[in-house]
Amino acid sequence: MSDFLQNFQNDLKENINGFIAVSVTEVETGMAYCSLTVDPDFDPELASAYNLEVVKAKMNAIKALGLNQKINDILISLSDQLHIIDVSDDGRYFIYLAVDATKANLGLTRATLSKYKKDITSKL
Repeated sequence: MSDFLQNFQNDLKENINGFIAVSVTEVETGMAYCSLTVDPDFDPELASAYNLEVVKAKMNAIKALGLNQKINDILISLSDQLHIIDVSDDGRYFIYLAVDATKANLGLTRATLSKYKKDITSKL
């Protein structure tokens, strides 16, 4: 794994309150470039594989509707977790992040992910 990805996932783990798991996945192939979790029962690569279908379905819906739009992020609110799927500007990759909803600040979490989005596109 590249130093950039190692630093990225460690930064999220250390600086996002309620961090549970993260992964970076390529949309075309479904390949996870990195993953990290603090919960041994939570598999971020498996979650990313399922969320890849969410991303593809939304991209297809945008195309079918003839919208000239791109996905910034997708937020899934569970009873005690937030799952954020942050799609790169070029649509080639997505960051999947799971956090504890009672501890995380959604605004700060999104801002932190946004700062990495451009780097992921240029460094992968």
